[in-house]
Amino acid sequence: MMVLHYWRALWGVIGRELLRFVHQRERFISALVRPLVWLFVFAAGFRAALGIAISPPYETYILYEVYITPGLIGMIQLFNGMQSSLSMVYDREMGSMRILMVCPLPRWFLLLSKLIAGTSVSILQAYVFLGIAWLYEIQAPLEGYLYVLPALILSGLMLGALGLLLSSFIKQLENFAGVMNFVIFPMFFMSTALYPLWKIQESSELLHALAQYNPFSQAVELIRFALYGQLNEYSLIYTSVAFMLFMLFAIIGYNPSKGMMVRKGRG
Repeated sequence: MMVLHYWRALWGVIGRELLRFVHQRERFISALVRPLVWLFVFAAGFRAALGIAISPPYETYILYEVYITPGLIGMIQLFNGMQSSLSMVYDREMGSMRILMVCPLPRWFLLLSKLIAGTSVSILQAYVFLGIAWLYEIQAPLEGYLYVLPALILSGLMLGALGLLLSSFIKQLENFAGVMNFVIFPMFFMSTALYPLWKIQESSELLHALAQYNPFSQAVELIRFALYGQLNEYSLIYTSVAFMLFMLFAIIGYNPSKGMMVRKGRG
């Protein structure tokens, strides 16, 4: 198989995902509205609970917004990863996934292409969100917007691989709501997206341990440090290992002779 065939297949999958994203404008809007509501509404409530006055200096006013911005970027990528898993289930029910999987290219490459396509969409959404936050003076150093790109790529791949893994277990679209309740929200709330780790430790040692070893926490910390021109080596290693494990199990899950696909067929 020539390299050109792999290249065409990769861009074919990416182009299909981008075309679907362009046609589904409500998906783009909802992906931005959710974190923006958290940024401007939840943060205001948090300040009120702490008794932080909306008064000069303005830097104090936006301090919490600056902190949670990386967490909300992670939220965008987390929900996008789950949205990609939903599209995988939909494609499998409609038959288009079956056509893709029987092509002569390796199955792992097709899954990786799908993952890269979903990650590309999530990065686009993240930068639009950062642009809107910039207009409201929630800003990072200019070079941080360049440094954060590798972090967004790795975190997007890791969360997208998790979505691929979950999609190998989901049999019907109706089951996706359960995934939303039992995977997305625990991962988000038991993380450092909204509160620093030391603050969580003050309230509960159990929650502290769960947040510390939560892959989503490490993805958020990777983004948070990169946005300000720093490298969190522990988060980098943790996120990389999590990505490789999720991707490995997703490939096994989509293997018709070993994974969940054959079990569903027997059911």
